[in-house]
Amino acid sequence: MYYVKEITNNTLEVKHSKFIAYLLPYSEFATTLHRLKQEHPKARHFVVAYRYFNEFNQIIEHANDDGEPKGTSAKPTLFVLQGAQLINTAVITVRYFGGTKLGTGGLVRAYSDATNLVIKRAELFEYTQESIINIEFDYTNIRMVEYECAEHDIKILDKSYEMKTLYKVSGSKENIQKFLGTLNRVVEVKDL
Repeated sequence: MYYVKEITNNTLEVKHSKFIAYLLPYSEFATTLHRLKQEHPKARHFVVAYRYFNEFNQIIEHANDDGEPKGTSAKPTLFVLQGAQLINTAVITVRYFGGTKLGTGGLVRAYSDATNLVIKRAELFEYTQESIINIEFDYTNIRMVEYECAEHDIKILDKSYEMKTLYKVSGSKENIQKFLGTLNRVVEVKDL
């Protein structure tokens, strides 16, 4: 499976209709959709599809035609995401109507092609399963822990400061093992 780290876009024109496809991390979906609706007030449709892992490690998928005939836009977009094995990724396709109806087959092809074009343009990264752990350490070691998080591609999800400092972190199993190996005398793993 693969994912993207940044927003990429590409435009397809079919019979004077413009299909501007945006491929983006799922975490940026809501804010990007809101921004695109403001940037493109004259666009006719904002077709969306996404796939992501939830907290139970299940794949959640969603597709919305936004007024296009049912099954002609969002489903084909979602099928392309599935075929490309993309996860934690969304596609928003902004459509400007060009005056000529494309028919159901034409719409399916246009939305599929627009999604394929933006995927080809994007930089894809191989997805690895993330692990989440809680670590506890002395406040005086914050700079060292945060430096090692950055070095080992570990994301800090939550921080709390009590008698000791407690961080909730996530990363690939391999990176977490290296991170803990480097800081074995500094951090202690706590139950989630």
